[in-house]
Amino acid sequence: MARARRRASGFLRDFQEFALKGNVVDLAIAVIIGAAFGKIITSFVEDVIMPLINPLVSLSGKDWRTITVGPGIAIGQFFGSIVDFLIIAFILFVAIKALQKFKRQENTTIESPLTDPNLAAQEKLTGALNRLTNTLESRNTHL
Repeated sequence: MARARRRASGFLRDFQEFALKGNVVDLAIAVIIGAAFGKIITSFVEDVIMPLINPLVSLSGKDWRTITVGPGIAIGQFFGSIVDFLIIAFILFVAIKALQKFKRQENTTIESPLTDPNLAAQEKLTGALNRLTNTLESRNTHL
């Protein structure tokens, strides 16, 4: 009985460590925000974009959501989903590009505290002179 209890508490401890890691919590938050964002985009497409496109795609006065091909193939709903996807993909593309640009700027500011160019050149020359001196000294000991 005590052995089973230890196993259960070990399992619960392992699960707690996994569930409370930063990545898992961040992922859960991202899923929740993504679901809310998806609803906003769906509303934007259905209530703003598609009414503007509706006159162009309507067939014989039907609403875009009711366009069907054959028995029960809802092309209108599918078209709305495609527009949703394209908007979300575009927004993600722009957001990722902005993050990459920000990260590149951050990396350049971290790497840029280089000293004066003259000092950097002097450091290179000093290193080269030290290597040359070591090479000449090693040749002199061989003679």
